[in-house]
Amino acid sequence: MKKDFSSSSLQSPPTKSIKIKRSDSPKYSVMAFQGKKLINNPNDVVTEFIEGLVETYPGLQYLDGFPEVKVVIRADASGTTYDKVAVISGGGSGHEPAHAGYVGEGMLTAAICGDVFASPSVDSILAGIRAVTGPMGCLLIVKNYTGDRLNFGLAAEQARSEGYKIETVIVGDDCALPPPRGIAGRRGLAGTVLVHKVAGAAAAAGLSLADVASEAQRASEMVGTMGVALSVCTLPGQVTSDRLGPGKMELGLGIHGEAGAAVADLQPVDVVVSHVLNQILSLETNYVPITRGNRVVLMINGLGATPVMELMIAAGKTVPKLQLEFGLAVERVYTGSFMTSLDMAGFSISIMKADQTLLQRLDAPTKAPHWPVGSAGNRPPAKIPVPLPSSRSTKSEESLSRPLQLSEQGHILEAAIEAAVNAVIGMRDSLNDWDSKVGDGDCGSTMYRGATAILDDMKKYYPLNDAAETVNEIGSSVRRAMGGTSGVLYNIFCKAAYAKLKANSDSAVTAKQWAEALEAAIAAVSKYGGASAGYRTLLDALIPASAVLKERLTAGDDSSTAFLLSSEAASAGAESTKDMPAQAGRSSYVSAAILATVPDPGAMAAAAWYRAAALAVKAKYEKA
Repeated sequence: MKKDFSSSSLQSPPTKSIKIKRSDSPKYSVMAFQGKKLINNPNDVVTEFIEGLVETYPGLQYLDGFPEVKVVIRADASGTTYDKVAVISGGGSGHEPAHAGYVGEGMLTAAICGDVFASPSVDSILAGIRAVTGPMGCLLIVKNYTGDRLNFGLAAEQARSEGYKIETVIVGDDCALPPPRGIAGRRGLAGTVLVHKVAGAAAAAGLSLADVASEAQRASEMVGTMGVALSVCTLPGQVTSDRLGPGKMELGLGIHGEAGAAVADLQPVDVVVSHVLNQILSLETNYVPITRGNRVVLMINGLGATPVMELMIAAGKTVPKLQLEFGLAVERVYTGSFMTSLDMAGFSISIMKADQTLLQRLDAPTKAPHWPVGSAGNRPPAKIPVPLPSSRSTKSEESLSRPLQLSEQGHILEAAIEAAVNAVIGMRDSLNDWDSKVGDGDCGSTMYRGATAILDDMKKYYPLNDAAETVNEIGSSVRRAMGGTSGVLYNIFCKAAYAKLKANSDSAVTAKQWAEALEAAIAAVSKYGGASAGYRTLLDALIPASAVLKERLTAGDDSSTAFLLSSEAASAGAESTKDMPAQAGRSSYVSAAILATVPDPGAMAAAAWYRAAALAVKAKYEKA
């Protein structure tokens, strides 16, 4: 079925329009073929790319941690001596020259490379942070994909707990679809490269971390992008299906080979450019705050297999349309392959609202090899060791082991942890049963692995007399054993709570400080996971618990009573998820009729361990 794909714009739409059909209902037969690549082992493409990159550009180095750690850094930036804000970005590989090609003075300080189209690991991100971050701190620029948000988010929380100053900017410049439901949001596309340049120039000018983050955030809000493709990319070593078929093109695609928003008959580039500009500058969606008379920057970005000739044709048609049809002053034009999708044929258009400050940042000198100048200078060693976290050298073995004698706080903390994990262990089958109806059926098993690991590690390693370090070690146990999204979220939860508790110089933790740590942990999970109250997640148990705990402590209740009352709010909140539509996770694909019969397993698990801990604390106080 075809329909007219049109959108409002700053000017009357062009007389020609693109006829499209939904990309999930092709009328052609899908053919599969083995893509041809000039590579060695498909598993080594990223590490071998990095080796070639640093041989080509002497201003770059990589951390000697292959294959787990794949990080490219500036050869002149060491975390021990670097006196500017470090700017770090990254993500899955396959988008070259992004992100490693933008490492250099005046742009990125480090790039974290994941496997092809896969988010980099937390350990890689942490290694990059430790390698280049000095006293001025570090800005992480993250494209808006769930894996990137979570892994960069967890790394940020861990780095903060180690004493680093960290800020994060999430870039979502996609203009292909109407405003989305749920928490996925707009994807990060080629406009991210412009944000890299603005942030890097601001950092090179000596601005503070807060000011660099502010400029990057503002730049991310000023840019919109949409792409069009003529072919599907071929992943190294994999079979590729030609889902488009002859004579077709795809509109509004991402950068990971995923299907676009729509499929259309191939059209002249004039018509394609008009359609893309109407989408980006639509007054209906209002994705970018651009109106007639504004100054703008234009980026025509090749997706990997588009000849320079075709990119220049697109640029030559786009500029006059922006000037004459939309009334915009085009101040800068960047044309080339800036953020690709392997060998995909096609291009994207990015438009950024510009002012004098932003133009100065874009014009500022840089040695990043693909902006697009090369680097000069003496060749340093190609690789340097992966830095270890400072905590390994400052913490003694004794501080990370179970004390021979527990303090009163240590006994209470032990009882609370033991009760909490045993509650989760006892719920394994129930959680799996609920999750089989609304998810993938493994919530109970995942939580069970984390709970048993905590129980085992507590008996050997947890410094129970030190509440902050104990919470940190719980996060380490969860990270090692749980896996999946739940493992990352609970690790973020623990790291944020640890950072808040660690700020307290006293050895004993007050009830008010526990409440503040819970609040900080919830805020971190919401920030990096994207969910909030009413999204049918574990936060629907923890948010009301935090509110009641704070309220009762302020009212003067004793700590154990306040904790117990807040646990009742957690249980009620978890039960209330039956009445909520799912806006996060796999439950968002389940019908409302099924959801109405089953509570959210993650919320029920959170309520259970919270309630069990509260009862254990109350019992300990009554015996005292």
